[in-house]
Amino acid sequence: MDRQERGQGRIMDWLKKLPVVGPWVARLMATHAWRSYERLDRVKWTRLAAAMTFTSFVALFPLLTLAAAITAATLTREQQDKLQDKLAEQVPGISDQLNIDSLVQNAGTVGVVSAALLLFTGMGWVEATRGCLRAVWELPDDDENPVLRRAKDAGVLVGLGGALLVTVGISTVASALVGWIIRRLDIDQGGFGGVLLYVAAFAVAVLADFLLLLYALTLLPGVEPPRRRLVVAALIGAVGFELLKLLLSGYMQGVAAKSMYGTFGVPIALLLWINFTSKLVLFCAAWTATQSKERELTDGTGDAPGPAAANGG
Repeated sequence: MDRQERGQGRIMDWLKKLPVVGPWVARLMATHAWRSYERLDRVKWTRLAAAMTFTSFVALFPLLTLAAAITAATLTREQQDKLQDKLAEQVPGISDQLNIDSLVQNAGTVGVVSAALLLFTGMGWVEATRGCLRAVWELPDDDENPVLRRAKDAGVLVGLGGALLVTVGISTVASALVGWIIRRLDIDQGGFGGVLLYVAAFAVAVLADFLLLLYALTLLPGVEPPRRRLVVAALIGAVGFELLKLLLSGYMQGVAAKSMYGTFGVPIALLLWINFTSKLVLFCAAWTATQSKERELTDGTGDAPGPAAANGG
């Protein structure tokens, strides 16, 4: 235990002795959430989140460019104008710098280059994310052939990409369906019916994220956590991810484009969002990796699980 951990331990012990706050602090420190945080603090999670943020931010641009090239090449002129207007509403500051006409004319070249860059940066993202999640589990790095590992990373990237497309499609269809129902039935968006429909769409998006996190929290680090901890962690992450998306959308529309950062407002907002999302994923991983209090007492130790425990043993 280093000096910082000893200092934090003394502070928490002092807080537990306070008349009113003490019992609540003691209860908090006994929760699974707090012990998951202690694991994150032990493995220096801010550094892990920084690594995930950097690789995610780098891989984001070829992903967006490839998606934009494919989308633009399949749209009519009227749909391209609508796309430009939609971007102006949802992502202020970026739409003015995006030339849809030029993108359509060079869609083939842009798509090929973007796909190659996405494959390269995406495999780097998979490797970095896997290392960070295994660090949360306090497991060593995989020792295997670099070429074979890269091939596996490409396969994981394709699988995650497919899962992501499915979740985005489900979320998009749910949102569009809500809007269609509201227009067809002339429902007041601020009324009970409108709110209920939006809650239903939110629940569908949470379900899609939940399935994606089940995939990511097990396949990427190569572990098989107990089912209950995995389900709870994936549910926490899914709800948190959707809330972060709502915050990002509101911030970009109301603040980012008008902030003192000027044209850098949107990239900074994206960086912050990716960082918060990375920390959320790390917390979910810590939740799955942290044993229950009863299991720790049975084992007689609060140390990290060994390889057998990591695989559900």
